[in-house]
Amino acid sequence: MCLIAWNWQPHSATPLLLLSNRDEFYARSAEPLHWWNQNSGGSGVLAGKDLQAGGTWLGVSRDGRLAALTNYRTTVPARTDTPSRGELVADFLNSQSSAEAYLRPLAEHCDDYNPFNLLVFDGRQLMGLESRSARVLNMLLGIGAVSNASFNTPWPKLTRLRNGLESQVALGHSDAACLLPLLHDRSVARDEDLPQTGVPLPLERMLSATFITSAEYGTRACSVVAIHTTHIDFTEQSYGAHGLLGTSHQQFAQGLEDGPKPTK
Repeated sequence: MCLIAWNWQPHSATPLLLLSNRDEFYARSAEPLHWWNQNSGGSGVLAGKDLQAGGTWLGVSRDGRLAALTNYRTTVPARTDTPSRGELVADFLNSQSSAEAYLRPLAEHCDDYNPFNLLVFDGRQLMGLESRSARVLNMLLGIGAVSNASFNTPWPKLTRLRNGLESQVALGHSDAACLLPLLHDRSVARDEDLPQTGVPLPLERMLSATFITSAEYGTRACSVVAIHTTHIDFTEQSYGAHGLLGTSHQQFAQGLEDGPKPTK
């Protein structure tokens, strides 16, 4: 996952509203949004799944937890001897730890992983971890975002998505129909506005779009999650090299014991 924006309003009817795009090579197999282990009495994790490493980039649990991950862009080749960062998302969702109790010990072992940013919500607190600095953050109220740098680093696409979300929130919109178009923006930044992350300029241009397209790499999932006080809405669009593959929408009550009830 390479871009996440959210509105954090803990005392409202919708404490957390989150938008995200996952960018990945098309050749890396993944399953779209689904309930994990639903038929075998699993804990109730709703997420897509990376079939190469078994983790996920974004998910929620039946009891109202959420976790999301981005990598940190660097020109240093990724290590191959590290655990999957996507396992951290699933691990938090399957745990009963508070956000702080989960992130503080993890911060001491950030070097075990390739660089990442992790956002977690335990039903009460929204917190983040920047692995590059082993820094644990309490998220401020209101609009926030993270891409492939530290939290709220004002890359052009992050700023565009933040501003778009802020405008929609001001209009009272929290539904996927209004928010998904923000994730479909294919415009690229001007060269003078591009971050300098060490990658070649043509690649930097391509990666500056909210929705990335290229021959081998691009946006694979667009997601909108609304955690309301009574229920959760999760909408995901899956993409491949040739466009939209499908859309899944799940709505369920928090803490539901007899299984989720997907919308039709």
